[in-house]
Amino acid sequence: MTIPTGSHGALINGTEQPVKFNKIKEDAGSETYALEPEAPPEPVDTPEVAADSGSWIGQRRAYLDSAPPVLPSWLRHGAEFADNVRWAVLFYAHFCTFHAVRTPVYLVRLILLAPRGAGRLIVRWGRWVADTEARPVEAKAAGTADIEAWLALSREKSRRVRPRRIMSLTLALLSLVTVLVASLLAPVPTVAAAVAAVALIGAHGRRVDKPIITRYLSIHLQRPLDSEELARALEEIGIKGAVRFVAPIAIDGPGWLAQVDLPGGTLADVLLDKRKELAGAMRRPLQCVWPSVGSEHPSRSNIWVAKKDPRNIKRPWPLLSGGTVDMYGEFPYGVTPKGDVVLLALIGTNVLIGGVMGSGKTSAVMVIALAGALDATCELWIFELKGSGDAESVKPICHRYVQGDDDEHCEAALEGAYALEAEMKRRKKIVAGLPIEDVPTGRKVTRKIAAKYPHLRLHPVLAIFDEVHTLFEHPVYGKEAEAVFARLIRKARAYGIILVLTTQRPDAKSIPKKVSDNAIVRFCLAITGHVANDLVLGTGMYRRGVRANIFEPAEGDDPKDSGTGWLARSANSAKIVRAYFIPQADARDVGKRGYALRLAAGTLSGEAAGEEVARVDRTTITDHVHAIWPDAAETVHSHRLVESLAHFMPELYGAWLDTEKPMGDMTPDEVREVRTARSTTLSAALKVHKVPTRQITIRECCGGAKGVRFADLPAPREIDEDDD
Repeated sequence: MTIPTGSHGALINGTEQPVKFNKIKEDAGSETYALEPEAPPEPVDTPEVAADSGSWIGQRRAYLDSAPPVLPSWLRHGAEFADNVRWAVLFYAHFCTFHAVRTPVYLVRLILLAPRGAGRLIVRWGRWVADTEARPVEAKAAGTADIEAWLALSREKSRRVRPRRIMSLTLALLSLVTVLVASLLAPVPTVAAAVAAVALIGAHGRRVDKPIITRYLSIHLQRPLDSEELARALEEIGIKGAVRFVAPIAIDGPGWLAQVDLPGGTLADVLLDKRKELAGAMRRPLQCVWPSVGSEHPSRSNIWVAKKDPRNIKRPWPLLSGGTVDMYGEFPYGVTPKGDVVLLALIGTNVLIGGVMGSGKTSAVMVIALAGALDATCELWIFELKGSGDAESVKPICHRYVQGDDDEHCEAALEGAYALEAEMKRRKKIVAGLPIEDVPTGRKVTRKIAAKYPHLRLHPVLAIFDEVHTLFEHPVYGKEAEAVFARLIRKARAYGIILVLTTQRPDAKSIPKKVSDNAIVRFCLAITGHVANDLVLGTGMYRRGVRANIFEPAEGDDPKDSGTGWLARSANSAKIVRAYFIPQADARDVGKRGYALRLAAGTLSGEAAGEEVARVDRTTITDHVHAIWPDAAETVHSHRLVESLAHFMPELYGAWLDTEKPMGDMTPDEVREVRTARSTTLSAALKVHKVPTRQITIRECCGGAKGVRFADLPAPREIDEDDD
């Protein structure tokens, strides 16, 4: 289409605009035009849209929903008011007592500084008497040979200096006479006054770098946050443009909260990646600065700054001194950076904890283990595959306890997983047979069911596999462990079995995808990249701003962010939590309480009760077929295999031979039907293991029938001698 040069008029956004087209280039088969507006574009926003800001009532309701309280919380709550009053009394009592005790020290310091102070006062007095301030002016007049000016200055100086000299001499004589008379008439008050005078003189001799009064400054107490500091810090880390403060900086718990809109086009999750730079620009400890993405829009950032370094605030686990736990309910797990207690409910879930070395996984998992110890009905299964002995505090109460990272420990952990699967299947059959009124919300184990049917043993089972990547990466047991854990993590949670897995190497090899994808509660501590972040927390969490690479692992004696991570059940419930740190001595005390609770309730079981751990039969039907396969036979009819299996393991396969009447009383057609049914049963059982059955003719036996070829059977799994 050709547009004549100078053509006018065009529709832009549906509105006629006065524009002009000019041809600027013409090639073979194409033309290029420039659009020159003859007038500024007209706005296309309608008055109705511009005025649509909601009703007056709606605006006021929105304001009231987010309006701050009229009175601060410490005036509205008696307990908080009393606590603040108690704190103020203790503070000023300590302040006054602290300095009263040190008053003699302050006095000695002043007396020792008196010579220096006297020298300063004498020099200052001498300069005043001699009027040294006028000397530069006199020197200038003398240098320019201005005799009249010099004479005028000299007369003015004499007029000022003479009274000063007379006054100084008079004061010196009066002071001397007063001191002599006072020392004779009242020696004690005179000495006290002299000491006070010397102290005052000493105050003029103080050094700036050596204060007289002992000062106590809490290096952990931060200066108040202000908008200038924050705006300057944002600019220093590369965020250019005007920053708009949505609301005044407010006190939010033990810190300050600033809500800011970053410049257009700048996403708030940038601050998550630059948290360390932001703390440096603000000259504050890293653990005091916590930016987050606001819920209003992607450029809204909520920056919370702690008043005191959280690392130096002692927050003991609330259950250290007393109390019990119901694993079917909640227990205190950790605190947010603001100090709010975070409760954790694990029944009906499974847990994945990941982080690099020094990130605090041991602290995170020990809170869970000790919570289980304080529930007398909870059965603890702990497989500590790191071998450090961090969980020995609960070893005396564990149903099963394995510690180490050698082959035998990995095998024991795999054996434990099979045992958990067997327990899961047992509970599944029980729950499936419960009356519908016992399971109104679904067929799963609850505290109500466990208490109603104690003989069914539906108590909670807490199974912790610490550093589980040791098992998954094992060259012999790894693949088998992946299969059994994939089944457990999907189903066990519904039957009161809580699975807790930890790893210091969160990658696809260390934690198989079938396992990580089915984790419900996820706790990601310090990691190094987005791949590990999303493997622990779930796909897309890094992109949403939930990033655990903002945490720093412990370094030497500095804990840094050890034990701190993102705790999430979903993308919308993620929060930063610091798991309670429980020292080993305190953990042992909790373990002793757990042991006493179980003794009183009679719930010690497994290794804790001195019982021998029964090994689980891990063989499959293919192993059993291998065991009864005739030597040198290439094919065997299915009904023959069924008969052999029934005699080999009657407890498993005996029911496959059940018939309404004995085989000897059956007609040939009935015998064929029975054999066909048995062949079908075997075929279904072998199909799970991908072993086909096919029509086979064996002339020396019974002609043609369904059968199995030896070549189709998988290689027999190596079974330890102790497994039988």
